[in-house]
Amino acid sequence: MDLNRIRVSAVSYTNTKPFVYGLRHSGILNQIELSLDTPSDCAHKLINNQSDIGLVPVVALVEIPDHKIISNYCIGATGAVDSVFIFSNKPITEVPIVKLDIQSRTSNNLAKVLLKHYWGVNPEMVLHEPADAFIQIGDRTFGKKDQYAYRYDLAEEWQNFTGLPFVFAVWAANKEIPESFVADFNAALKYGLDHRKEVIAAIPQTENFDVDDYLTNRIDYLLDSKKFEALAKFQKLIKDL
Repeated sequence: MDLNRIRVSAVSYTNTKPFVYGLRHSGILNQIELSLDTPSDCAHKLINNQSDIGLVPVVALVEIPDHKIISNYCIGATGAVDSVFIFSNKPITEVPIVKLDIQSRTSNNLAKVLLKHYWGVNPEMVLHEPADAFIQIGDRTFGKKDQYAYRYDLAEEWQNFTGLPFVFAVWAANKEIPESFVADFNAALKYGLDHRKEVIAAIPQTENFDVDDYLTNRIDYLLDSKKFEALAKFQKLIKDL
């Protein structure tokens, strides 16, 4: 690494705000160049060496040569995550066409895995309207659960299917990063998580959505052994699609 700032790409969704708070308030900001992106853009930047570290969707890891997961923090869930859904007005087993979400290949692939291996159906997957159901992730889902007759929380359905938690995104690097920086980086992420109350207080409230519950209970930020087990299982099931 040279003496330039390390380029860090984080996701611009609410679930990443504790991490971003930590990066901005812990003292590490003078060592990094921080950008906020969609999950797909985070992956694109790391794959194309436009960033050095990214909070990347796990499905993109295979496209990053010599990638290394550099943090024991992630975006994960141990049950319902409340921001990754299939919305539909008919039961999922009766849906012939599902619209994908262009912002997240991980959630699209998670939906495909569940459709094939859990629900045992094979709907057409499209990027355009019209569709009988659609995948949607992130802040765009907040407060929408009551608007559809059927809503499937994909993290919850994954746990019903496998008995495992799910990990959506991990902090990965595409090159060797100095160990001293990695230690500072993880300390910054922890600082943000430890200050979630301040983060939550600064977020505008959304009707029919509990941001406090979301960032305190729904998102599980620790990348532990069970999540690594889930990641391996997910990657294997993707290959079987």
